[in-house]
Formats: sequence, C-alpha cells, structure tokens
Amino acid sequence: MRSGHEESERRRSYEFEAFVGGAAGRLLHVAALLTCEDAKACDQLLCHALSRAYLNWTRLRGEDPYAYARQELVLAYARRAGARWLHREPRDGRLSRLTAQERLVLVLRLYEGVDEEQVAALLGMPVDRVRAVCARACNTLRSTPPAAAAPVAVPAVAGGAR
Repeated sequence: MRSGHEESERRRSYEFEAFVGGAAGRLLHVAALLTCEDAKACDQLLCHALSRAYLNWTRLRGEDPYAYARQELVLAYARRAGARWLHREPRDGRLSRLTAQERLVLVLRLYEGVDEEQVAALLGMPVDRVRAVCARACNTLRSTPPAAAAPVAVPAVAGGAR
C-alpha cells in the first residue's frame, strides 16, 4: 500500500514531466536567444530554471509554472551577464551585436510577449528604461545588415537515396 506522501511525489513527478515536455523547447529557445546560441550556456540556464521550478513545484500550484521557470532563467542569465564566461568573443548572429541587457529586454518583450511593466519589475528597472533599451536594441538590429547565411549541410542518407 502506498502512503499519501509517495502518491503525492508520483503526481508531482508526473505533472512536472508533462510541464517539461511542453515547455522545455520554448525555454531552451529563450536561452539560445539570450546567449547567442552558446550551447553550454543554454543548457546551464535551462537546467537551472527547470531545477528551480521542480524544487518549488508544489508551491507553484495555481500559478503559471512557465512564467516562474522563465523568470528563473532570466534572473540566472542576468546574474551571469556580468560574469567572465559571457564576455567571450561574440558569436555570429544579429543578436550577438546587442548587449546582454538589450538581448534580455528584447527577448522578453518581443519573443515572449511580456509587457513592459512585468519586464521592468522582473529586471528592477523603470518602465521608461525598458522602453529605451528595447528601442535601442531594435534600432541596432535595423541598422545592422544581416550576415550572409551559411550553407546548410544536408546529412547523407545511409544506404543511398531511395
């Protein structure tokens, strides 16, 4: 016979696995946009966000777990933005031309659709500052010509084409 605690843990694990199945891809994309597709940094941010969400899963009942996980991802990125590992040579890509703060505001506002007031509260800055950073980031992206697209390698089919 199972105890109530064991049943609760099973339900918690099942719910969390379902959440990860639906949200991990989108959170990973947010991490990729923030880190300019640095795979190691993306994985670190995603693991941090998901582990924090799992630790607080029972407390999140009735709340939006995606918003919480995104908040943890964003805060981890913001904490690390000043760290040495993010100041490496920028990767290719249009977002790499933005500062960490500009990428953060732009991704939250335009990709995630978070309103200005929520972004301001999350990042601890005035709403006017969020608007200014977003406008500056958009202007930078508009004034930067897109890089030439690299050719896409198509994997060969084992055993020849059919």
